[in-house]
Amino acid sequence: MINIVLVNQSTVVKDADVSAWTAALQTQVTRDFVPAWGVDAKLSFLPKGQNPPAGSWVLAVLDNADQAGALGYHDVTPDGLPLGKVFAKTTIDDGGAVSVTASHELLEMLGDPDINLTAELDDGSGKPSKFYAYEVCDACEDDSFGYKIDGVLVSDFVYPAYFESFRTAKSAQFDYGNKVTGPFTLLKGGYISVLDLGNLSEGWQQLTASKADSAAARNSRARIGSRRERRRISRAHWIKSTYK
Repeated sequence: MINIVLVNQSTVVKDADVSAWTAALQTQVTRDFVPAWGVDAKLSFLPKGQNPPAGSWVLAVLDNADQAGALGYHDVTPDGLPLGKVFAKTTIDDGGAVSVTASHELLEMLGDPDINLTAELDDGSGKPSKFYAYEVCDACEDDSFGYKIDGVLVSDFVYPAYFESFRTAKSAQFDYGNKVTGPFTLLKGGYISVLDLGNLSEGWQQLTASKADSAAARNSRARIGSRRERRRISRAHWIKSTYK
């Protein structure tokens, strides 16, 4: 069993809120995520001033994605274990629900804790393959596709079938909300990171549901602290962090 502690270092979110999210997220993991992905976890809220138990993964609620003094490019706990980051003020400023961001980061940490999994897509055209990042919430991340657990809004997430290129449209359930219609497709507001072997000089690129947005995002710099950023930089530059 994976033990994950949620810690609140944000000035815009109350401990009581994070504690309530912890209970809702536990239900989401055990009831909804495990049947699809087979990965379970035990969640707990860690009050300020306490240290996570040895061997725990951490999901930290912070203020901004550019907290140079706190995280910056820090990516794993002092024990070298997965560290998820929820940027509360950044989310609020973007008009989003912080609980959805917390759900998003938690599920993606469970789905690909080392941020190194991909799905190959060979379309049979003879062109080089493309590799899609194994991120379980990006394609359907918009709050409008989320759902509530005990009053807490959580993120939709894709099923394994989403990364199986042999699937045809509407031939399987591709996400929990049953709104995604086929593999590697995106809902409004969704995106996916792609590595095109035919264009390696560009590195990891971001595609969005809107072609116009994709054109703008393709060469945009990934947000500091994001999983997308970590996927694009050498693991040699990953740094251990206390998340404080």
